[in-house]
Amino acid sequence: MDTAIHNEPDIDVPRSVTVLGATGSIGKSTLDVLVRHRDRFTVETLTAHRNVDLLAAQARELGADHAVIADSRLYEPLKRALAGTKTTVSAGVDALAEVGHRPADIVVAGIVGAAGLKPVLNAVARGAIVAFANKECLVSAGDLMVRKVQEAGATLLPVDSEHSAIFQVFDFARADKISRIVLTASGGPFRTRERQALAGITPAEAVAHPNWDMGAKISVDSATMMNKGLELIEAFHLFPVEESQIDILVHPESVIHSMVDYVDGSVLAQLGAPDMRTPIAYALAWPGRIETAAPRLALEEVGKLTFEPADPERFPALRLAREALCQGGDAPTVLNAANEVAVHWFLEKNLGFLEITDVVEQVLERMERRSLNDLDDVFASDAEARRLAEEIASNSVG
Repeated sequence: MDTAIHNEPDIDVPRSVTVLGATGSIGKSTLDVLVRHRDRFTVETLTAHRNVDLLAAQARELGADHAVIADSRLYEPLKRALAGTKTTVSAGVDALAEVGHRPADIVVAGIVGAAGLKPVLNAVARGAIVAFANKECLVSAGDLMVRKVQEAGATLLPVDSEHSAIFQVFDFARADKISRIVLTASGGPFRTRERQALAGITPAEAVAHPNWDMGAKISVDSATMMNKGLELIEAFHLFPVEESQIDILVHPESVIHSMVDYVDGSVLAQLGAPDMRTPIAYALAWPGRIETAAPRLALEEVGKLTFEPADPERFPALRLAREALCQGGDAPTVLNAANEVAVHWFLEKNLGFLEITDVVEQVLERMERRSLNDLDDVFASDAEARRLAEEIASNSVG
């Protein structure tokens, strides 16, 4: 089975880092780690979608060589904000894609959605280390991504807490001795509510995650449990296991971040406080480790750890994601694109909470499956799924 390749780098040489999505939740956590270890890292490029002020402040603080704003209309404001510094400035989606070609040792992929595909694949093509929190890279273009990684000798390091946990306890040299991997899920803010009680959920309720500080889109995905479905697909491409060997278990305390179950009955788990700075620091320093300001885990204060099965009836996103993975081709691409559109409509208060997965399911049913041979195929399926999702969502509220 084709999976990601991990080539260990020299840990004694300062590493240059590019952060895609520097002003988002993952980006800000990454910069917190970089600021605390200025002697170990330099900053090549920082990117943002529209937040000029924060991007400029970050570039100044860390002495970034380059800053990119994806919205081309904001080039002049960013240029003015960084006047008098060494930081060069560019803008637009093409400039964002070109960031992957720039000579950073590590590219942290924190852009939410399919927008991060081009810069990530460009970084992979030159053999870089890509530390990615962007699920969509492996969901939308998993087979293509893995093939490019293997051809270029690049390295993929997961930043998602669940996949980082598995990576830390997965014996790649003896993968045949692994029975299953278990992705843990907090269950989101609605895990104890019956499905019919979810119809009136508001965006404000959905983004109020009980354990993690995340952006709005990811928080909604957690509430629908689509995030766990996307992680299922991601895990399939990252680790040499079959789809049937990937389980999901609800763990409300979010202390055990995931587990690997071995044939001898041993279950290895990675534990920690729910703070993204821990997996980010692990990826930045890999195969070493560095300190973070993340809180220490005190199990005596946690008191107990509880678990329950994930319910695909209450949360159909889990079923849809597994079905898309089994269908193959562009089904995961379609799943992700339709979900992004439906979540956007929900956040704009134009679509009900339960209708998010209804839209996704309808798009999956109405689109014919296609193979993905290159990035153009990915974008074509992504675009068609978005168009159809917009049409279905519009009709739902019309």
